Amino acid sequence: MAQILFLAVLVGGGWYLYRKFVADAQKLAQRRRAEARERETGAVGTLIKDEKTGEYRVRRNEE
Repeated sequence: MAQILFLAVLVGGGWYLYRKFVADAQKLAQRRRAEARERETGAVGTLIKDEKTGEYRVRRNEE
């Protein structure tokens, strides 16, 4: 019984790490595409609209 529980925890942990890896890879790919678009257009940064104030600001790296 303990072996089955250990295997279940091991498989669950592996699945969690796989999903985390895929999500991080997608975020990185999206960031690289945005940076490539900025280089192509010669933009210094990307503006995003603040929903609360309605003002535009330069997007930060962590967004």
